[in-house]
Amino acid sequence: MSGTSSPEAVKKLLENMQSDLRALSLECKKKFPPVKEAAESGIIKVKTIAARNTEILAALKENSSEVVQPFLMGCGTKEPKITQLCLAAIQRLMSHEVVSETAAGNIINMLWQLMENSLEELKLLQTVLVLLTTNTVVHDEALSKAIVLCFRLHFTKDNITNNTAAATVRQVVTVVFERMVAEDERHRDIIEQPILVQGNSNRRSVSTLKPCAKDAYMLFQDLCQLVNADAPYWLVGMTEMTRTFGLELLESVLNDFPQVFLQHQEFSFLLKERVCPLVIKLFSPNIKFRQGSSTSSSPAPVEKPYFPICMRLLRVVSVLIKQFYSLLVTECEIFLSLLVKFLDADKPQWLRAVAVESIHRFCVQPQLLRSFCQSYDMKQHSTKVFRDIVNALGSFIQSLFLVPPTGNPATSNQAGNNNLGGSVSAPANSGMVGIGGGVTLLPAFEYRGTWIPILTITVQGSAKATYLEMLDKVEPPTIPEGYAMSVAFHCLLDLVRGITSMIEGELGEVETECQTTTEEASSPTQSSEQQDLQSTSDQMDKEIVSRAVWEEMVNACWCGLLAALSLLLDASTDEAATENILKAELTMAALCGRLGLVTSRDAFITAICKGSLPPHYALTVLNTTTAATLSNKSYSVQGQSVMMISPSSESHQQVVAVGQPLAVQPQGTVMLTSKNIQCMRTLLNLAHCHGAVLGTSWQLVLATLQHLVWILGLKPSSGGALKPGRAVEGPSTVLTTAVMTDLPVISNILSRLFESSQYLDDVSLHHLINALCSLSLEAMDMAYGNNKEPSLFAVAKLLETGLVNMHRIEILWRPLTGHLLEKVCQHPNSRMREWGAEALTSLIKAGLTFNHDPPLSQNQRLQLLLLNPLKEMSNINHPDIRLKQLECVLQILQSQGDSLGPGWPLVLGVMGAIRNDQGESLIRTAFQCLQLVVTDFLPTMPCTCLQIVVDVAGSFGLHNQELNISLTSIGLLWNISDYFFQRGETIEKELNKEEAAQQKQAEEKGVVLNRPFHPAPPFDCLWLCLYAKLGELCVDPRPAVRKSAGQTLFSTIGAHGTLLQHSTWHTVIWKVLFHLLDRVRESSTTADKEKIESGGGNILIHHSRDTAEKQWAETWVLTLAGVARIFNTRRYLLQPLGDFSRAWDVLLDHIQSAALSKNNEVSLAALKSFQEILQIVSPVRDSDKPETPPVVNVPVPVLIGPISGMSRPFVRTDSIGERLGRYSSSEPPIVTDELEDLNLWWAAWNTWYRIGSESTKPPVTFDKLTFIPSQPFLTALIQIFPALYQHIKTGFNMDDLQKLGVILHSAISVPISSDASPFILPSYTEAVLTSLQEAVLTALDVLQKAICVGPENMQIMYPAIFDQLLAFVEFSCKPPQYGQLETKHIANAKYNQIQLFAPAEWVALNYVPFAERSLEVVVDLYQKTACHKAVVNEKVLQYIIKTLRVPLSLKYSCPSESTWKLAVSSLLKVLSIGLPVARQHASSGKFDSMWPELANTFEDFLFTKSIPPDNLSIQEFQRNENIDVEVVQLISNEILPYANFIPKEFVGQIMTMLNKGSIHSQSSSFTVLNLPRQERCMDILSVTLPYDACLLSINLEFSNTWESFTCESFTTTTMLLLIPLIRQGQFCKSFSGKSLGIHFTVVIWLLLVYFCFGS
Repeated sequence: MSGTSSPEAVKKLLENMQSDLRALSLECKKKFPPVKEAAESGIIKVKTIAARNTEILAALKENSSEVVQPFLMGCGTKEPKITQLCLAAIQRLMSHEVVSETAAGNIINMLWQLMENSLEELKLLQTVLVLLTTNTVVHDEALSKAIVLCFRLHFTKDNITNNTAAATVRQVVTVVFERMVAEDERHRDIIEQPILVQGNSNRRSVSTLKPCAKDAYMLFQDLCQLVNADAPYWLVGMTEMTRTFGLELLESVLNDFPQVFLQHQEFSFLLKERVCPLVIKLFSPNIKFRQGSSTSSSPAPVEKPYFPICMRLLRVVSVLIKQFYSLLVTECEIFLSLLVKFLDADKPQWLRAVAVESIHRFCVQPQLLRSFCQSYDMKQHSTKVFRDIVNALGSFIQSLFLVPPTGNPATSNQAGNNNLGGSVSAPANSGMVGIGGGVTLLPAFEYRGTWIPILTITVQGSAKATYLEMLDKVEPPTIPEGYAMSVAFHCLLDLVRGITSMIEGELGEVETECQTTTEEASSPTQSSEQQDLQSTSDQMDKEIVSRAVWEEMVNACWCGLLAALSLLLDASTDEAATENILKAELTMAALCGRLGLVTSRDAFITAICKGSLPPHYALTVLNTTTAATLSNKSYSVQGQSVMMISPSSESHQQVVAVGQPLAVQPQGTVMLTSKNIQCMRTLLNLAHCHGAVLGTSWQLVLATLQHLVWILGLKPSSGGALKPGRAVEGPSTVLTTAVMTDLPVISNILSRLFESSQYLDDVSLHHLINALCSLSLEAMDMAYGNNKEPSLFAVAKLLETGLVNMHRIEILWRPLTGHLLEKVCQHPNSRMREWGAEALTSLIKAGLTFNHDPPLSQNQRLQLLLLNPLKEMSNINHPDIRLKQLECVLQILQSQGDSLGPGWPLVLGVMGAIRNDQGESLIRTAFQCLQLVVTDFLPTMPCTCLQIVVDVAGSFGLHNQELNISLTSIGLLWNISDYFFQRGETIEKELNKEEAAQQKQAEEKGVVLNRPFHPAPPFDCLWLCLYAKLGELCVDPRPAVRKSAGQTLFSTIGAHGTLLQHSTWHTVIWKVLFHLLDRVRESSTTADKEKIESGGGNILIHHSRDTAEKQWAETWVLTLAGVARIFNTRRYLLQPLGDFSRAWDVLLDHIQSAALSKNNEVSLAALKSFQEILQIVSPVRDSDKPETPPVVNVPVPVLIGPISGMSRPFVRTDSIGERLGRYSSSEPPIVTDELEDLNLWWAAWNTWYRIGSESTKPPVTFDKLTFIPSQPFLTALIQIFPALYQHIKTGFNMDDLQKLGVILHSAISVPISSDASPFILPSYTEAVLTSLQEAVLTALDVLQKAICVGPENMQIMYPAIFDQLLAFVEFSCKPPQYGQLETKHIANAKYNQIQLFAPAEWVALNYVPFAERSLEVVVDLYQKTACHKAVVNEKVLQYIIKTLRVPLSLKYSCPSESTWKLAVSSLLKVLSIGLPVARQHASSGKFDSMWPELANTFEDFLFTKSIPPDNLSIQEFQRNENIDVEVVQLISNEILPYANFIPKEFVGQIMTMLNKGSIHSQSSSFTVLNLPRQERCMDILSVTLPYDACLLSINLEFSNTWESFTCESFTTTTMLLLIPLIRQGQFCKSFSGKSLGIHFTVVIWLLLVYFCFGS
């Protein structure tokens, strides 16, 4: 309206009107002058209205009669052009609503005239339509006349006009009722008292109705009159009318404006009194007609159904029932009964088709169906309309599959369109259509040879009919084969969908209201208690009523639905149709379950289950007790009989899987079709979505699924999900590609099914659990006594169900785990057991990881409940179960180890329950768990569980299945000890607290608290348990374990021992360390000496470890060293214990027994341990204490040389001082009595002496097995002495020195084996000392230095030291003898490197370097001590000279040339110091015996019997002569000048020696002088002439020897002796003034003769 009233629109209207009037004036200028004048007047009128009025449209409407008049006159001309122009102008005025009621009447009259003259018929219809749709000014007779005008144009001969008029009539009728609706809307707020309408069918109008309503009433009444072939009351002028068109108009009004009839009693009256009787009257021919009574195709008589009328009647009936059921309850019962009868088999096919289409329209209206049930089925004496409709549909469907009994298929086929659609036996290929040379299967139902195609007729949920819409058909249409079946099929589907959606929706509303009421009742409100009770009571009553309706609807329809759907399911060959059928059955089953209708629920579920399994398979599985009766055409579902048609044996379904049935003794194979798979998926969907309502039907559903899963070969995987797997039974399972694609989907649906159990209530969940347990028992029964693969479906799904219900695990935990533990895990079938354990452990893990409320940390009872089945698995002896148990423990630790809390004893108990005989795999897995515990979870567990951890770790160390595990367990014990140390204070505090609580409980019970190592403190007991476990491992039969345990034990004690209470150390020493030493010594001494070829597998054993004895030797070494180290580093803790001296003696005894062992490794290590305990710092006085704690200053033991066969000691990188910082201040080392300390060291000395004397004592007899101590042992033994001497030097006396000397001499005398000599001895030409020789000299050097700085009374030891050294010097020429053992010189030894099996030769050492070094020491010592009283008194110088006489006399015959040269040099040095001392003590006579020895020594050296070697060079000879000259010079410088202080006998001996040297023949091998003889004589003369006077006094005594002087007798030596004497003028003096009786001139001449003429 706003568009036509805008200024622009008005202006345009005025312009158009004036333009139209001008055009009209021009057209009528010549022929119709009155019209021209009227048009011109109209122009003036329009302009005047426009000029004088502001509301132009209102003014135009007021004057519309005048404005329209020119156009009406133009239409009266009957000229087509003018008429069209005028009608267009009139329509424009109508569209702007400027036509008054009077003008409208004039216009209608003008249009009537045109109609009667058949002018512009289409334009007339258009004008009428515009007039009635744009204005409401036309009423009563004018409206009636306009409508009649349209009706009359509808029946013209022109088809276009007919159709246009028909459309116009429909629109006009609609407009009339729309006016009424608008009128009601305008008067909606006005409350009027309804006036009862009297039943007067002949009245023309109703005075109570408003104008528009009155028009509508009159129109609808006349339509009824016209359809009934009666004269109209209002539509005056109707000349012709068809019943079909009238029915269409009635249907249109009824369908489009139902509120008019429902709100106005006048119209309701028309429905009851006019429409319903009319419909029943017109239905009469359809009811009476029977198919086959007439085959004539001529126009039907009255009695024969007329398709156009029948179809339109059904449309009207559909509308009446749909829209006005509440008004027409009785009439609708009649209509519905008629519809049901139209489905009878004796009715024409087209009638059955349109009837089923009509029923379909009701089936999509669930509320309407509800009304049917309430109004009819629930009434006691009423027709069961709803049930009849459903049963009629079922019978209709069944009838389509049945061959008519009166003829064969060929006869029936001749019935043309009247036969039963689809009842003809189809050829074998009837379902195939050739397309492009291929074959395509059409969707169809096929049953016992009857093939009925499925047509696509409508979308599910809508009732779009085909034949009810054929308004243009006069003759009955040809119904396509399968159409009626398809519509009936959709009727069933929509019926199911409708009633289920309705009931479930109402159920939801009821539940919501109940919940709301409950919430309101629980919350404080202002309403009174009485109001609350009343509200609750009303809701309960309403629910009871509603539930009664729901149950009645289901009870009325389920039998018929099940019969029809089961038949269709069996006959369906189309996947989509099958899916729809199954969905309907599923929906009904769920609905029945929700309403608690057990019988109907189980019936539908049974149908789905049977469809899921192969034919005849279901009979045995689902109803084993009634298998025989199920082959009939009926079966019983809990007391109700349902008519069924036997399953068809002929199936065109695609086989997708072939497999074996699940049975104890399977016979052959079974086939699954695609339809079976579809049914299975539906069954899964049912259980997934509606599990809460299945109740006891779970057994049926799960049994079916179990069989299907078995046939398809689905196997359980992790978490219980089923995955496609290879058939275990061989090639019996064959799957097509199609089903292989579906299997993952089916598997996922199966998983989701049991995942959805988390939404079940507790009762439903128990139904599910019980069903699964029952299935599991059946599967276990079948698995007994055969090797057939068991069905694991139930176990796997028990697992899945438990996993998704962790939030309420307490409800199902006991029945679930009880079944798995007591039944499944102990089954003989390994596969069954495996999955039982998998399910149980998975549930436990999931239970621990689930986020419980409250959490497990606050719910100890629940945690223990979850862990208890894990512990109970230890009672099962099957290894595979135990392995699963341990794997579960490992995973629990990895995920929940930090929150186990009170569950730790259970978990640790599982690890510790593994026995040594249970296999390597179990032990390895259990040990992985323990590793994880020690690595990550020690801080999180209660301290009371730490001892359990120690015990478990120790037990793994004792397992002999896997060496690496034992070794690693020892490492874990070390880690545990480290944790104890780091968290010591916390652990101790918690243990003390727990101890107090236990003590209190024990006192209350009157018992004594019993625990290991009581009464030590709890924390110390923890340590002692750890030490005890390591001690057990130290005597394990395996060497590697013993070694590792020993290292760990001593490292642990060494690093963390300070945490122990002081009194606890007594237990450590006596019950741990010494106990361990005793066991190790015993085992080592009794170990087998038989050679071990290999260490297991392909591992070769080194010869040093190829016997058990050698392996135990290593353990003995390690243990002894560890104990010694502890005594060394912890003496400040041990000594105050009170029995330290006894412990010290025990330790020394162990060292002695080890040192005297025949095993070189043990003995050597014992000495190293001995040496280590000697490193202990003796206690000092307070004034001498260092600033830092003595513990920190304990020196680290020094290993002297590598020990063969010993591994590197385990040393911690963190300092002991750091770890003991807090103890150093609170517990300072205790200073013990020095006397007690000295006693300890003297005990050590005695032990050392016993070791030395026993080990170095030569054996009585010798053979190849004779034990002779090794050089490293002897070296270590001697090296101990310097350290030991530092502790005992204050009491070291001569007896001790003698003992030492014996040991030193014996040790240095021990030979070595020839096969070892290349590695120990230097080459013969090298002047290098062995380690042993160095050690011996070092020991004597220590003594020498101690004597030097010691008190006076110690200096009496000097001679003894000289004796020992001189004895060693003698070794240069005479090696010592080791008992009666025959030794060879090193140069002559045959090294045993080639002759591997020859007995070893014993080789004497090369003592020359040692003897020479000893000689050097002697000289050096004598230089320092020559004047000491003891040295003088004990004639040390004489012994030195005597000792040197041997190598000097041998000279060139010495083993080494360096020996005699060193001896000469040493003699000269000693004499240069000793001769003055001897002269000083000449009167005392202490050196009297020395002089002859010295003379003899000079003579033996100067006149040696050994001859120089032939290869001696001139230069070497000259150097040797120079040495002789040095001796002569010594005589001339240190002896002859002091002849007065020297015994004359000695001087005589010297002179005799000189004389002898003068006449001694010189070797002719060398020419001494090379100078010319003349020059040499001159030199001598010049030297000797000044001494004539002295020579004159030579005594005649010398003449006695002169005769022996000849030319040949003078030697260089003689001359060298004489010349210095002469030069010094001491020749005569040196002989005490005695004359030699020879003139010096004679000597001169003799010399001259010798030099000049001698040859």
